[in-house]
Amino acid sequence: MTETSHYMVLARRFRPQEFGDVVGQQHIAQALQNAILGGRVAHAYLFTGARGVGKTSTARILAKALNCPHAKEAVPCNECEICTSISSGHDVDVLEIDGASNRRIDDIRDIRANVSIKSMRSKYKVYIIDEVHMLTTEAFNALLKTLEEPPPNVKFVFCTTEPQKVPDTILSRCQRFDFSSIETSSITERLRQIAEAEGYSVEEDALDLVARRAAGSMRDSQSLFDQLLAFGDSNLSADDVHRLLGTAGDDQLISVFEAIVNRSPAELLEKLDETLNSGVQLTEFFNQILAYTRDLMIVAAGAEKVSLQAVFNSQRSVLQNQADHWGLETIVTAMQILAEAKTQMGRSINSRPISELALIRLCHLGDLKTLAVAIKALEKGQPLMIGQPNNAVTNSQAHVPNTSVEPQKKNPLTEAEADSPTNNDASEECIVLDLSADNRREFMSQVVAKIEDKVKLHLSSSTESAIIEPNQLEIFFPVNYDLSRRYCEKPENLRLIENTASKLAGRPIQIRISVDRDSKPEEPVSQVKSKPEQTPRAIAADLSSVKDPLVHQAVELFKANLVKVQPMGNPSGNQES
Repeated sequence: MTETSHYMVLARRFRPQEFGDVVGQQHIAQALQNAILGGRVAHAYLFTGARGVGKTSTARILAKALNCPHAKEAVPCNECEICTSISSGHDVDVLEIDGASNRRIDDIRDIRANVSIKSMRSKYKVYIIDEVHMLTTEAFNALLKTLEEPPPNVKFVFCTTEPQKVPDTILSRCQRFDFSSIETSSITERLRQIAEAEGYSVEEDALDLVARRAAGSMRDSQSLFDQLLAFGDSNLSADDVHRLLGTAGDDQLISVFEAIVNRSPAELLEKLDETLNSGVQLTEFFNQILAYTRDLMIVAAGAEKVSLQAVFNSQRSVLQNQADHWGLETIVTAMQILAEAKTQMGRSINSRPISELALIRLCHLGDLKTLAVAIKALEKGQPLMIGQPNNAVTNSQAHVPNTSVEPQKKNPLTEAEADSPTNNDASEECIVLDLSADNRREFMSQVVAKIEDKVKLHLSSSTESAIIEPNQLEIFFPVNYDLSRRYCEKPENLRLIENTASKLAGRPIQIRISVDRDSKPEEPVSQVKSKPEQTPRAIAADLSSVKDPLVHQAVELFKANLVKVQPMGNPSGNQES
């Protein structure tokens, strides 16, 4: 027997022949059997569901159960000529019509012309129209009259994967049965039966891989299994399945995600290149990565009864460790990045750079658990320490009203802030200073004192601050200190000021920089507690005592403060009176 004939025989041999053989649709099989036994068979049925879940097979079984002269308890004998001809699709009274290729109104008119003709040898004439949603609007309208007043010996069975495209006028005249996707365990069991019947030894992991790959479709699983039997020898393993499908094994997937979770881009790219060079197809591998991330989400959410798709269930403990390290919020964001990249890969002729970019982005995802904790803490009105542990804020960390002595609190920086060259020692302890309207100037003085020297030089030029919201502080700079204001407005410097203020306040503080045209620059906020001896530059000269008109024009042009007037050719620098 050739491999081709074997493939055809195998595909037909294990097609369901009675209601009990339809895997995963027991509720529908029982309902149809009861209808036949009770004499309540409808004149039209609509079978809906994904591909390969048993719609057409169930329609044939229904036709055999209605017409088999030897049927018992709605179970056909599958031995008489009527049963065998219906099973092969060649019975004269059971007509199978492809709705995709017979969708015109003329095709439906032929049905209307022949529907009243009595069946030749069977009790019922049965029309099975597959992919019925492909019929044109005119064809549906022509079919409607027949459905309204069908002959008593005619039954219609419509099969479709897209019931939403079937007109409501047709739907209302049919009994509808929705076929569900078949569980992976049920598909595995059926494949095991086929392997035993065919004399093949197939590892359990290989059966499970094929079943998971089929994604709920029995026909897809049998098609893949056919290829596997033709591809390998009498003993088939999970490695044979991976070679056939161009997919990666569990160890390869886990090692790639170890590099991602550990935020090691170099190791990630090396593992990816090694995997693709071993014969794994990029598209298949990226789909596995997306499915693996989905499995991480399932594990992180604590859904223990939900089965995994990318790896075997025995790897759940490994995924649990990765999920705990990464966090549910980060995993969800990773899935969004991968889904977007998959869409872009479908539109590109060179998809590897897109996949590499997406995976590198996963390496650089921050710890989003702390963001969720911060939001919860702010919603509850609790103070939040920067770099707080990922767990929820405990009662002991909640804000305690001021007593005679303000307690000292540790305030570690986050990991990202600790690596920043502009931050001080992360282990430094500081006293949390309450930010209020009464002490805002003292608060700003402490911020200036604790911030990095270069930023401190410009921030000390600020003249006033105001609390515009509970967690937002506005800092004002005079007009003639525009350079300092713009320097502090730079994103990296503004972030440093916010981090310092948040550390001091014990909760996130947002900073806004503004211009104060009425402030006095010679009294910056950094000098609230103690004003050092003023330098000569801070002492303004009396402009009225200067007679030179050029000096007056210069002061007016540059909006400057007069400090000293030195005549040309006077090296001593004596101030003119």
